[in-house]
Amino acid sequence: MRFQQVAATFLISVLTAAGSIFVYSKYFAPKPEGSFQNGSDDIPVNYAKYMPGTIPHDNLTPPTDFQQAAKIGTPGVVHIKTKVNPKQVNNNLQKRRSLIEEFFGEQFDEEEGGRRYYIPGQMASGSGVLISDDGFIVTNNHVVDDADEISVTLSNNKTYTAKVIGTDPNTDLAVIRIDAHNLPYLLYGNSDEIQVGQWVLAVGYPLNLETTVTAGIVSAKSRAIGINTRQRRSAIESFIQTDAAVNQGNSGGALINTAGELVGINSAIASPTGAYAGYSYAIPVNLVRKVVNDLMKFGNVQRAYLGIEYQDPSQMSESQLRALNMSRDLAGIKVLGVPATGAAAAAGIKEGDIITKINGVNTSSVPELMEQISRYKPGDKVSINYTRNDKEYTASAILKNLDGNTGIVKPGVLDYLGAELRPLPKEIAQRLGMEGGVMVTNVNSGIIKKQTNMKSNFVILKAGNAKIESVDALKNALQGKKSVRLEGFYMTDRQANIYYYDLDLSNSVAF
Repeated sequence: MRFQQVAATFLISVLTAAGSIFVYSKYFAPKPEGSFQNGSDDIPVNYAKYMPGTIPHDNLTPPTDFQQAAKIGTPGVVHIKTKVNPKQVNNNLQKRRSLIEEFFGEQFDEEEGGRRYYIPGQMASGSGVLISDDGFIVTNNHVVDDADEISVTLSNNKTYTAKVIGTDPNTDLAVIRIDAHNLPYLLYGNSDEIQVGQWVLAVGYPLNLETTVTAGIVSAKSRAIGINTRQRRSAIESFIQTDAAVNQGNSGGALINTAGELVGINSAIASPTGAYAGYSYAIPVNLVRKVVNDLMKFGNVQRAYLGIEYQDPSQMSESQLRALNMSRDLAGIKVLGVPATGAAAAAGIKEGDIITKINGVNTSSVPELMEQISRYKPGDKVSINYTRNDKEYTASAILKNLDGNTGIVKPGVLDYLGAELRPLPKEIAQRLGMEGGVMVTNVNSGIIKKQTNMKSNFVILKAGNAKIESVDALKNALQGKKSVRLEGFYMTDRQANIYYYDLDLSNSVAF
């Protein structure tokens, strides 16, 4: 009995001492000065896979090695150098007494005047992508725009002279060709499969360097930045945005995936300085493929139109949105008008409908809609998903060309001028005492830019001896001509002086 009392007393003493030590060490003893939050120099460890809410390591994507993709991509990307020869142009100015007297009083016979200007030659460089073993190359239109000489250097340092097969300023794409065979070329990938966060590589010749490869991820899709619309009202923008480093000279180069497949053509950067500042933009290859095929087959792009009127909510003010009963977060494109001769009207689309898909592909923004329609040609049949009064419908439409039919559109004389044209507004024509005219709203790639110094806001009133009162009248006046003089005035010229521009059409494709 005495032994049991001693044992119990000893056990109580041990427990009391242990408790005292624990309380002291927990609340009163100074903590050791270690490197980690547990107060020691031992690294705190744990098994991640046993922590609630975490993903097991064996399900994570392993680190990517870009060596194989770079090895595949670099031989198929070329260095393009261009030269624009120096030229002299006249300011083409001629004083007048009044527009009425000059053009409608048959008094336009004063002595020609003006000063001659010398425009120095220019040299530039960019990149391109071989798409066949017999020398076809895709690049940006702005790389070869108005070049008099184009040279192409391959990755093996062999240099060739190239000729332009076709250009499309609307998408900023061009196809050129060199006389060579058995060349390495890149295979088309599928830009629809590209996902935000996916690794991509940019291959090109930035800053006149040799072949350069940079890596980044896709940071956005279907991005519009307004760079093409500065040149063309009908421009198409639906870029793949990446953070792969791209600089001047990368234009026209390849954007490839980690399998070495071509998924885009690098075209632009967003930068306050003109140098790379974090984001670059590539034309998706699914659009590139369609444009390239058209240029090689027809010489121009067979543009399809759905035949609807719409506005981009991202470019509208809050008051404009309210007036049209629209919102910025609308999951589709609201139809604001349906021309009677268009494809949409024939398919039963009406004003107020909201288009949500084309051939099963979501079109929640204007760039997405533009990209999808631009992949097709007139005569192609597409399915359209749309909502009307909160109900979903599906319709089929046969896309048409700008003329309202499904025929092949051949390049015409106005296409080779390289300018945006529209009729002189009636109110302006009436104020000036005229029946009409044609206004040049933009000068792009073509004869006018290459041969003259014509600027936007020029109003064409005469072409040769023909008075011009409409776009069709201008087309008829130029048809079959080897040379012509355009005469008119600038809307921005308060004195409304008369200007003339002589065009040489003899080297153009036959009309």
